[in-house]
Parts: sequence; C-alpha cells; structure tokens
Amino acid sequence: MPFTVLLVDDEPLVRAGLRAVLEAQPDIEVVGEAGDGAAVIPLVNRLRPDVVAMDVRMPLMDGIEATRLVLRTVPDPPKILVVTTFENDEYVYEALRAGADGFLLKRARPAEIVHAVRLVAEGESLLFPAAVRQLAAEYGTDKARAALDRAALTDREAAVLRLMARGLSNAEIAAALVVGTETVKSHVSSVLAKLGARDRTQAVIAAYESGFVAPG
Repeated sequence: MPFTVLLVDDEPLVRAGLRAVLEAQPDIEVVGEAGDGAAVIPLVNRLRPDVVAMDVRMPLMDGIEATRLVLRTVPDPPKILVVTTFENDEYVYEALRAGADGFLLKRARPAEIVHAVRLVAEGESLLFPAAVRQLAAEYGTDKARAALDRAALTDREAAVLRLMARGLSNAEIAAALVVGTETVKSHVSSVLAKLGARDRTQAVIAAYESGFVAPG
C-alpha cells in the first residue's frame, strides 16, 4: 500500500509542485489538498492520510495550531511534516514542539521531498536540521534540564538518545551500537517513556533543550 499524503498550503503553486513530485512515486499517493490549517481536521478525519505536509504560515490557522488540533482531536493521528520557506523560522521550531514529526524546505529538491515524506511516514528517523537544533538549544531551560535528570536514563539509553538526535534510524543505531534492531526499538520506547515524549522528535527536542546534546 502506498503512503498517503494530504497537502496543506495557502499557495496553489506550492501544492501543485508537491503533488507533481510525490505522485511520480509508485509508493506515494496524494489524497487531498487544503489551503489553510482550518480545513485540516475534517479532511484528516475523512481521508485518513499517513502524512500531512503542512505549511507553517497560513492566514486563518497556521501550521502550529493545526498541528496541535490534529494531535489533540484525531485518534491515531497522521505524521505531520512541516513545510516552510526559511530553515531558521521560529514557527518551525514551535510546530516541532507542538508535535510535528519533521521539517521540509519549500526549495528542497524533488528527491529530498520524497525522502522526507518516506522518513516521516516510517517514523524511525528524524528531519531535524542544524538551524532548528540551534533554536532548541537556545530555548533551553532549567526545567528541561531537571526533567532530563529525573528521567535517569541508563548509559545505553543515553547513547541511543544521542544517536536519535543525529537523525539515525533504528537500523543505523543498531549498527553503531552493535546490537539488534529489536533491542534498539526497546531502548527507544524506554527513552520516550522516561522523557514523557510522544515520539522521537519530542525526545530529541528535550535532549537539545536540556543541553544533553549540543547542536553542531
């Protein structure tokens, strides 16, 4: 079955370009479009896409609030891929903090767009560019540091979190640590539980905000 995608952007030309790129792939199907975040919830409930490619800046409801609504109100919500013009946009960081799963620049090459959708759909690695890592570090707080300390990660869990923060998939982490993929999945689940994180993105944000992982 192909990955299904809902495109949400207030620029018709952007939606048309993304649709052309994605529908050229045999494993990706664009199932719908919307011009504003306010239209996302009914479309997600009706179409049940695997991924929502969400513009971060829209006139009626931006991608941050739309992301929050999807995750708060939709059972088994789709993955959300934030799409934006500028990689150092604080809106992007806020969308990731709200629960978005990845990040894509509008000027990305077709191969990068396809790769981003597949990565987010599969959910085992991250799109977390250097500029956003720096923002996360700058937003660091004593509260974030205290939460990381309370998590009391084991040495192996800490190693897994560092590799997650580098964007490695479970298979890549397994190869780096010379353990099985199922073992890595178990460690990832434990890290998320201890940090109270919904997914890998939230765990990595916590890692940078706490100073556990440094940007760069």
